[in-house]
Amino acid sequence: MTRVWYHLMRTGEIEANLVTLNEGFRLPYIADLVARKLAGPEKSELADADIAFHQSEYDRLRGELQTAHEASRLRELTDDKARAALNDLLVRVRIRGLS
Repeated sequence: MTRVWYHLMRTGEIEANLVTLNEGFRLPYIADLVARKLAGPEKSELADADIAFHQSEYDRLRGELQTAHEASRLRELTDDKARAALNDLLVRVRIRGLS
């Protein structure tokens, strides 16, 4: 989800499909994670050996997200109603992308 927000803050465009987003970001492990998600049960777990790598990537990507946030020209959300509307929009876009 971090890449979705990063893309949104960089471009002002919503793209919720991680495979499409990764065409630009080219993170080599995304295809494997998507394949695992599609093949396995909901909420399956990564092997213990993968945890340290994914934690460090998560931390790195959160740092990039923070940098993108600080450089973004998008305005801040100021109230819960606006946050709920944005969340609703993102959910609808993702659901539409699945069909």
